[in-house]
Amino acid sequence: MHDMMVSRTAPDPAPEAQSPASSNPSFSPLYRQIKGLITRGLQHGDWKPGELIPSESDLARRFGVSQGTVRKAVDELAAEGLLLRRQGRGTFVSTHHEERVKFRFLRLVPDVAEDARALPQPMERQFLECKRTRASQDVARMLGIRSGESVTQIRRLLLLAGNPVVYEDIYLPGPAFRALTAERLESYRGPLYALFESEFSTRMVRAEEKLRAVNATEQEARLLRVKEGEALLLVERLSFSYGELPAEYRRGLYDTRHHHYRNELN
Repeated sequence: MHDMMVSRTAPDPAPEAQSPASSNPSFSPLYRQIKGLITRGLQHGDWKPGELIPSESDLARRFGVSQGTVRKAVDELAAEGLLLRRQGRGTFVSTHHEERVKFRFLRLVPDVAEDARALPQPMERQFLECKRTRASQDVARMLGIRSGESVTQIRRLLLLAGNPVVYEDIYLPGPAFRALTAERLESYRGPLYALFESEFSTRMVRAEEKLRAVNATEQEARLLRVKEGEALLLVERLSFSYGELPAEYRRGLYDTRHHHYRNELN
């Protein structure tokens, strides 16, 4: 990253009294400016997933701000899962290869669990299809591309103890995933997001989801081994990479007869 000095348009507002400049919509506290610069460095690949970033004192010198300002920016990035603090070792760029990050987007858990805080069970994957196709109007709108543009579509089942519980259609924007093949998916043993991160330079940093109940069609019922018309949970997920760039649209049908969808609200 090129060394950059931050414009001090206003000091960080004190907790008990904000600066008058904070009423200006264009005002950004100093630590948020630093957070933006660090995020831009992550987006540009200055520090790769899993790599150690410079110390807070080094970053403070680089940006010409106090170490406390840098710490506040790093704290927010760590809380958002973009950075990972390791006691006595420093701060690292989060990666989907990390055990604690691996299940970040997986929400399906058994109805009966000995420890509700335990990591979800690993799921077996069965890839049904991986192909290049044209984006429908709905898919294009979600990914921020034009209708008819090329996308990569992955269709798969997720199984627990040999039983299918999730049927997914995954859509990825064309150019970045042009080289993705069914053979590569079948041979890869890690999390799908880790593959996207390490081989396609796309790291999913956050996601938005919509949930609603639907009834299984004949095809969906056959794949999930449920009765036609059975109630399923439809989960639509839009995942973003750095810079709020839409990087994946996923439509999953969940069989929740023996599992539930868990979310944690902070």
